[in-house]
Amino acid sequence: MPADGGMQSVHPPSAAGMTGIADKLLSQCPVVVTGLLILARAIFASLGLPAPTVVEILAATHVSRSTAYETHDVLARLLPTLIRARGRPAKPPPAATDQGAALTRAVLSYVTHHAGCVQRGLVRQHYSDGFRRFIVELRAEHAALDVEPFASAVDVPLGTLKDWLRDPIAAAETAESAPSPPPDAESVQMQTVLDAWTRWDGTFVGFCDHVRAGLLVPFGREAVARILHVHGLRRPAHRKGRTPDESALRGSFRTFFPGAQWVGDGMQVPVLVDGQRFNVNFELDVDAYTGAFTGACVRREEDAAAVIEAFQDGVITTGQPPLALLLDNRPSNHTPEVDLALGDTIRMRATPARPQNKAHVEGAFGLFSQVLPDLVLDTRTGPLALAAAFVSVVVQVWARTTNHRPRADRGGRSRVDLYSDQPSDEQIAQARCELRETVERLERARRTREARCRPEVLDLLDLHFARLGLLDPQRSVRVAIAGHSLHAILAGVAIFDAKLTAKTLPDGVDARYLLGIVKNVDAQTEGEAFARNLYDLRIEMRDRMLAAMVADRDAVVANSDVNHVIAECVDRALETDSPLRRTFWLDSLADVLRSREDAARRALFLAAAHRIEATFAITPRERHDAVRVLADCVAVIP
Repeated sequence: MPADGGMQSVHPPSAAGMTGIADKLLSQCPVVVTGLLILARAIFASLGLPAPTVVEILAATHVSRSTAYETHDVLARLLPTLIRARGRPAKPPPAATDQGAALTRAVLSYVTHHAGCVQRGLVRQHYSDGFRRFIVELRAEHAALDVEPFASAVDVPLGTLKDWLRDPIAAAETAESAPSPPPDAESVQMQTVLDAWTRWDGTFVGFCDHVRAGLLVPFGREAVARILHVHGLRRPAHRKGRTPDESALRGSFRTFFPGAQWVGDGMQVPVLVDGQRFNVNFELDVDAYTGAFTGACVRREEDAAAVIEAFQDGVITTGQPPLALLLDNRPSNHTPEVDLALGDTIRMRATPARPQNKAHVEGAFGLFSQVLPDLVLDTRTGPLALAAAFVSVVVQVWARTTNHRPRADRGGRSRVDLYSDQPSDEQIAQARCELRETVERLERARRTREARCRPEVLDLLDLHFARLGLLDPQRSVRVAIAGHSLHAILAGVAIFDAKLTAKTLPDGVDARYLLGIVKNVDAQTEGEAFARNLYDLRIEMRDRMLAAMVADRDAVVANSDVNHVIAECVDRALETDSPLRRTFWLDSLADVLRSREDAARRALFLAAAHRIEATFAITPRERHDAVRVLADCVAVIP
């Protein structure tokens, strides 16, 4: 130290000193110096610095090449070992002790009796909840042993073991003490939506409009629905999707040849004439094999006359009637007048509740709707007749152009080309036979349903159908209504009669509207009975479950070992998904802890918390909630 007390400065050696060191090394160990110079030459080259060649070094030191390179290799291996690596030196492995051997034997015994409690993977190991609890209890018994030798003895990584032993209360305090980030604008807007929904009494669509216009929150309808659903405030009603068997049934419609089977249906077309709206019915027949539009008719409404006129138009277009005509179950499609007009053509009913049966004509209506413009006429003469004539022209132009349009799915052939194919006599006979068998099978099923109905109910429906003027020539609608409960039938007839008297029935309704009313009444009655039965059954089951759980709790609490009681209560609380069972066993555990002295209560609570946090079969949130509920019950704040 210098006289002034400051630190002594360090000066680099002088040039004379460096020369003396070099002369001494060259005189005492020229071979080592030569190897060092060759090694330094490689370092100079990597740094881009000028360096002498190997020949110049050997000439200056008077050392042979082979000896110099042998020393070079020795120095290259020796130099990295002269300086210790950064960081603390690795600790020596803990020495084996009798206590460690006992721990190892205990763990081995547990693993032997609980196959699969420890599973070693390529990257990490998986431990069961029981094994974690066993290790936590074993650590409590050997608390005097350092954690590192303990982890080595039980063969659990030190970091993993420390996670299992971490104090859940301290971790919770640390998590709660961390400052929360300031809420962003989107979070504030979401909270605004949630708060407004709790006070909203209108419809969901109206609420979405209120969010955008009144609250100035730029969320769309889907975003609002998702926010309310995620927070459990609204469960959206999903429409029924396709039936599971539709994929298997796709393409199962039996087709034969052109002209074997037509499919007919009607479509309402709106027409605006002089500011007045009219609905005109467009009746269409489509060939099932070719998809050709055979006959069409435009009338005021969909009735038997529309079916007959479209059929006759198709016969004029194609030159001959089909073997069968498929119509939906509208009563006006199955009248004696229709059967008389069809002649030898077989009249078929579409399968109820399966619109795929009429896919040919429904698809045609879809194409028609795509190309149909707004039909608006500004005239004062004969509005209804003019509207019908206008629609008729549009239909004719559309159908004829479509019939001659090539189809990519039929090899470029148009509907007219496909319909010109002539079937053989064998094909006609086979198709006629199969179509008649289908009609007979459907008719047998209808007669079976009618036979199962109560005759007094059918008589009652016959009386009211005649009084109300409802058309049902083959009693198919009445048979369907008779399958419902008498309570729903009487209520449905009364509702239909009341609507008829009050003139609140929709335009164009028929007997199927009464069937829909009966179905709705039956469904409502079933729902009310379901609610009553469900409530009574749940109350009865709750009483049974509580009685059984009280008996189990008394048996568990009767054990004198408090650690055993804590373990049983924790395991029973966490192994169930029932909120009632989990709350019951946590309350029972809280009663046990409250019965202990204050000095021992904290240690027992921490033991229970450790066991809860070591149960990885439930989510971290559920574990923290269980610890929080237990703490609220044991350490009550007035």
